[in-house]
Amino acid sequence: MIDSKRLDDIARRISDSLPESVRHLQEDVQRQVRSSLQSGFERMDLVTREDFDIQVALLERTRERLAELEARIAALEGQASPAEDR
Repeated sequence: MIDSKRLDDIARRISDSLPESVRHLQEDVQRQVRSSLQSGFERMDLVTREDFDIQVALLERTRERLAELEARIAALEGQASPAEDR
């Protein structure tokens, strides 16, 4: 999920871009924008970059382990084949 500092920054930028006549409502606008952004991001089911990178690393290790196991199975099957011929 996006961190709250980024949400606050986005909300502040949006409220800063509002016309001067509505700036007195800035705090309320920031709260509403932040709330809207947060609920929108939650519906998108986003993950943080850190969580994504962790999952990528885990997948890479899993693929390496799978390749090792496939090689071991192939070697064991190769050893078993000559014994079956006898």
